[in-house]
Amino acid sequence: MSNPLIEVLILAAVALFVLWRLYSALGRGGDEGPMQRPAPTPEKRAPQGEAPVPMQRRVDNERPIFTGPAAAGLEDIYNADRSFRAEEFMRGAKAAYQMIVAAYAKGDRNALRPLLDDDVYEAWDAAIAERDANGARPFELLRIKKAEIERAELDGSMARVMVRYEAELGDGETTRIAKEIWTFMRNVSSSDPNWLLDDVDVAA
Repeated sequence: MSNPLIEVLILAAVALFVLWRLYSALGRGGDEGPMQRPAPTPEKRAPQGEAPVPMQRRVDNERPIFTGPAAAGLEDIYNADRSFRAEEFMRGAKAAYQMIVAAYAKGDRNALRPLLDDDVYEAWDAAIAERDANGARPFELLRIKKAEIERAELDGSMARVMVRYEAELGDGETTRIAKEIWTFMRNVSSSDPNWLLDDVDVAA
C-alpha cells in the first residue's frame, strides 16, 4: 500500500516544477522576456463613449510653413486669420476660376455678381453687353495649365492674394492661351469666408 504522505510530496514537487517553468518562460516584471510588450502610446483622456486619441497624431495646432516669394504676405494673413491655409485657398481659387470663366462665357450675370468686386463686375458686365451686340463667340475654358500664388499682402484687415493663371481657352474654332494674374480679396475680420475677385491683369 502506498504512503499518502509520499504521494502528497511528489505532487507538490511536480506543481513547483511547473510553476518554475511558467515563471521562467513569462519573465518577471521589469525583465525582458519573450512575452514582453512595448510601452503603450501616451493617450489623452477622451469623453465617455469616445476612443482615446494618441497624442502624437494631434497636428491641429501646428503652424503652416509658407515658402516662395509670397511667404511673408501669406504669413501676415495667417497671423490675422488662423484658419487660413494656402492649400485650401488654392483649391478654392481654381474652382473660382472655372466658375467665373464659365459664367462669363454664358453671360450669366447672376452667377458672376456674388463672385466679383463692384469694379470688376461693372467692367465684365459691359464686356458681355458689347460681345452680345457684336455677336462674337465667347471663349470657354478647356483646361487650367497652371495656377500658383504670385504675391500676397495684408493691408489692415484686408487680405489680397494674387494668383497667376495659365489656361487654354477655345471658341469652337480656335484656341488660345490666357496668361493672367487674378487678385482675390477678403476682409479677415469678417465672418464671411468668401473671397472676391478684385482685379485682373494680363501676365507676361
